[in-house]
Amino acid sequence: MPDIRHSPEAPTRTQAMAPGERIDAHRHDDHQVVYAGSGVLAVTTDAGTWFAPGTRAIWVPAGCVHAHRAHGHLALHLLGLPADTNPLGLDAPTVLSVDPLLRELILACTRSPHDDTPERLRLRAVLLDRLRASPQQPVQLPAPTDPRLKAVCDLLHQDPADPRTLAALATTAGAGERTLSRLFRRELGMTFPQWRTQLRLYHALRMLADDVPVTTVAHHCGWSSTSAFIDVFRRAFGYTPGTHNRRP
Repeated sequence: MPDIRHSPEAPTRTQAMAPGERIDAHRHDDHQVVYAGSGVLAVTTDAGTWFAPGTRAIWVPAGCVHAHRAHGHLALHLLGLPADTNPLGLDAPTVLSVDPLLRELILACTRSPHDDTPERLRLRAVLLDRLRASPQQPVQLPAPTDPRLKAVCDLLHQDPADPRTLAALATTAGAGERTLSRLFRRELGMTFPQWRTQLRLYHALRMLADDVPVTTVAHHCGWSSTSAFIDVFRRAFGYTPGTHNRRP
């Protein structure tokens, strides 16, 4: 990531982002909670991409070089936390579940970022408590470094519906199936089917944010049927794809 901007203090604010708009690679000396009140947010580092709809937020630790991208119209809420305040003890980006109370706390704290009244400080303390209790979610698409693994992952990024098995894809990458299977586990921490499901969910979220019909998304992203897509999506995000853009 070239031209990395550095801001000692992570901003606390709310901003709108248009579909496809980016915030280039940068880092802060503070931690940051990034929440998309609408649309889908993607946070990318050298290690991969973390993605979050409105039921998720992304924890970005102090010093982490990262970039943002909006899918759909984004209402982006940025909440900075001092580096010595790490309620989660996390040193890598992490997707967190956002329940209705945590959502309202994030919105309140980013609505008036420079209000340091006693009431505001108490609100912030409650927010930290809710962050500690927030379940971590495996909504991440790790990035490969091995060229053979990268070749396979690039093919599936270009066509998430590609139905080929790992054995068939291996022939295009000049590697054996067992070698690639080991690389998926070692480099990406997932099996091949797990990674492909994450890839398909990522592309599905991007398309839903652009108001693509659910049936079209299911077909484009490789599910055998719309009902199968709905089932996987609901288990991953807690709601159906048809309600994605109608969520508060």
